[in-house]
Amino acid sequence: MKIGPIDTKPTAPAAGGTGRKGRCEGAAAGEPSAKVELSSNALGVEAAAADFNDAKVQRIAQAMRDGSYKIDAEAIADKLIANAAELLGKGTN
Repeated sequence: MKIGPIDTKPTAPAAGGTGRKGRCEGAAAGEPSAKVELSSNALGVEAAAADFNDAKVQRIAQAMRDGSYKIDAEAIADKLIANAAELLGKGTN
């Protein structure tokens, strides 16, 4: 799968139309229409996003493009087995 830059820009709604950003019927200006609360799991995802290493991603992407990226199948298999064993161990408590 190749993901590149998006060159398209959103089009303006037709004259007289409200488009997708129009207000709902009966909603007062400034009145919230929904209340959103994040779970502790969602907050954990936000914290994990702070650990994102863009330089590492760029190095790996470049290695994949030039064909020098090597996959260590044995290391992957070992980690999958260890992860499965950990998950199975949690279920027996």
